[in-house]
Amino acid sequence: MSTVYIGIGSNLGDREENCIRAVELLEKRGISVKKKSSLCETEPWGVKNQPLFLNMAIEIETALRPRDLLKILKETEQEIGRETSSRWGPRIIDLDILLFNTEVVDEDTLSIPHPLMHERDFVLKPLSEIAPDAEHPVLHKSIRELMMQLDRKGKNNRGSA
Repeated sequence: MSTVYIGIGSNLGDREENCIRAVELLEKRGISVKKKSSLCETEPWGVKNQPLFLNMAIEIETALRPRDLLKILKETEQEIGRETSSRWGPRIIDLDILLFNTEVVDEDTLSIPHPLMHERDFVLKPLSEIAPDAEHPVLHKSIRELMMQLDRKGKNNRGSA
């Protein structure tokens, strides 16, 4: 079994319900959710002129391979009503694989660890709540260390993508 961390974000419709429903739908699809962070409201990242996001992270345990898990995440997004949108634009739901054990995947449609997670407090904050000691397999730093590093840089990387 693999330990995987998923980032969840929503800034359209009932944001809280969208995030909760995503977790419920993943569980109905056989995904074992082990931990859930609290929801945090964040500024948009990338495209600023859009509604605020709600973000959270979950820890799951799965026997699926990364590509198979990605397929389930995309199906879940579609079931909730996600439509194709502009990059970093508003969305009803966004589900991203952040970490998958210590695996590194670099393909056209799948990058693990999530390539910008270390620059985004909307990813690191909820992730540090449930997995502060998890290690980024490329940067070789814990989520706690990455969060502290981002805080020190004082970057305004708030919001969701």
